[in-house]
Amino acid sequence: MEYFAKRIIPCLDVDNGRVVKGVNFVGLRDAGDPVEVAKRYNIEGADEITFLDIGATHEGRATIVDVVKEVAKEVFIPLTVGGGIRELNDIYKLLNVGCDKVSINSAAIKQPEFINEGAKRFGSQCIVVAIDAKKVSENKWNIFTHGGRNDTGIDAIEWAKESYDRGAGELLITSMDSDGTKAGFANDLNSHIAEVVNIPIIASGGAGTMEHMKEAFTKGNADAALAASIFHFREIDIMDLKHYLHDNNIPVRI
Repeated sequence: MEYFAKRIIPCLDVDNGRVVKGVNFVGLRDAGDPVEVAKRYNIEGADEITFLDIGATHEGRATIVDVVKEVAKEVFIPLTVGGGIRELNDIYKLLNVGCDKVSINSAAIKQPEFINEGAKRFGSQCIVVAIDAKKVSENKWNIFTHGGRNDTGIDAIEWAKESYDRGAGELLITSMDSDGTKAGFANDLNSHIAEVVNIPIIASGGAGTMEHMKEAFTKGNADAALAASIFHFREIDIMDLKHYLHDNNIPVRI
């Protein structure tokens, strides 16, 4: 029986110093200044914030540490940062300016030992492995990298299990088929992964309604639900969502 409160996590996709949002990882539009957006979510009742520097890996550069530092000063809830993290020193720099966890994706796929090394050095609780998955056939999803540009051919469920075995403390599962569509999460994928790991799963990609958020927990067995545009453009209020979930017997912090 799961007694822990389920978490609601707004995601700040940051490109060129601005929060942006697209559909299926393309067609980005501006959603504000990251520091101001993060500050607002801190006040509005988010449980955590995830900050992804979406251009860093594709552009081959490091995460924008200075922006992370400014965000960390303004928020008093856990902050996870991802994008462009390639070595232990990158993790150290981010934790040093106030983030609580790092999200690694491409670097872990290129060098799986990076998960082990990060968990050993900083603790599993700091290491979130992000998995961008796309359905390739019935009940089969592959891992994609570089903002969805590159099919690795790696099975998403097997990689989730390996990431867990290597010491990841959490998995951030983004369905690239659902991302930005507001058609609901890939609950079939998430529930498959939940069966093979014993760490929290964050559902990402596809939130459009409060019911979708509820289904991430009831059908997808997720521990947290992450969304971007529905919060950025004020389509759903976080506290309204939490009251809705509470009324539907989903344990949340209110």
